[in-house]
Amino acid sequence: MREITLTDLADIARGAAILGTGGGGDPYIGRLLATAAIRADGPVPLVPLADLDDDAVVLPVAMMGAPTVMVEKLPSAEQVGLAARTLAGYLGKELTHIACAEAGGVNSLIPVVAAAQLGLPLVDADGMGRAFPELQMVLPTLYGIRATPMSIADEKGNRGILDTVDNHWAERLARSATIDMGCSAMISNYAMSGAQAREALVPGTLSLCAELGALVRAAREAHVDPVSRVVDRLGGRRLFSGKVVDVARRTVTGFARGEARLSGMDGDTGAELVLRFQNEHLVAERDGVVEASVPDLICTLERESGEAVTTEGLRYGQRVTVIAAPADPRWHTPEGLALAGPRYFGYDIDPIGVAG
Repeated sequence: MREITLTDLADIARGAAILGTGGGGDPYIGRLLATAAIRADGPVPLVPLADLDDDAVVLPVAMMGAPTVMVEKLPSAEQVGLAARTLAGYLGKELTHIACAEAGGVNSLIPVVAAAQLGLPLVDADGMGRAFPELQMVLPTLYGIRATPMSIADEKGNRGILDTVDNHWAERLARSATIDMGCSAMISNYAMSGAQAREALVPGTLSLCAELGALVRAAREAHVDPVSRVVDRLGGRRLFSGKVVDVARRTVTGFARGEARLSGMDGDTGAELVLRFQNEHLVAERDGVVEASVPDLICTLERESGEAVTTEGLRYGQRVTVIAAPADPRWHTPEGLALAGPRYFGYDIDPIGVAG
């Protein structure tokens, strides 16, 4: 895939929602925005991470806030462009590339909108290899790349620049501003050189999203199990199949926090799985025993269709299969675990990876 066209968007959105581990925003919203942008401005060139020149100027663009709010408070394409243009103007640099901050339903496609509007290529990479709830939780943080200066913009046209002492303070202050902006805002941060991007980003993310989406679509057309195809491609494992029997969800400090309870079906009959989330799924407990945890991916898929179910989309009665897949190995270093491991989120456990 050397450019992203209208025909690619459905597969990218479907695959991004899987990698988003329940968060990253509604993929349908991202697809709508990207469709409008490509219709207006044409296909977006997709550049392999390895092809970036050392002196390239790479700018990630994303949506920040609670996914439950994003469903009702839709962003505009103009808001996306405003965030990118605001930071570019502040930096006084000529941008060469747009990038994805994370792999998530909306946040894998928001950068497509920015790239189309600005007439720039998009880097086939992202900052996580999945989605995480807080903006300092990206691999560039491990490489000493600053989150700020960063821009933030809302749908009313309000915008601002933050310049903080470290990336944790960037999260704290940007979260406060996002809450004042209605719990969702557009941001642009982690401006980096091509050399920094090659070192710090996860390569091939958008291509993987498109591949996963195509695998699910082809499996359905062939009447075979799409969940198995996803598990095999990601090198993961099935955790649980069951019916959603309870969801407790609330928006707190700009996040969608809560838990979902699943009653087992088929081989899992008689068992219960609890998913605990903060925008994204963090921990999966089977009958009180932790089966998987961050930083590895915990993904909830519809049993029959293989479509990802986001945390804001979980509903009573849904029949789902929960899978786990390995994260980028850098998340399992001591520095990565300190940034986004289970103890950071308040769970006093060692990380439980895909291998158990």
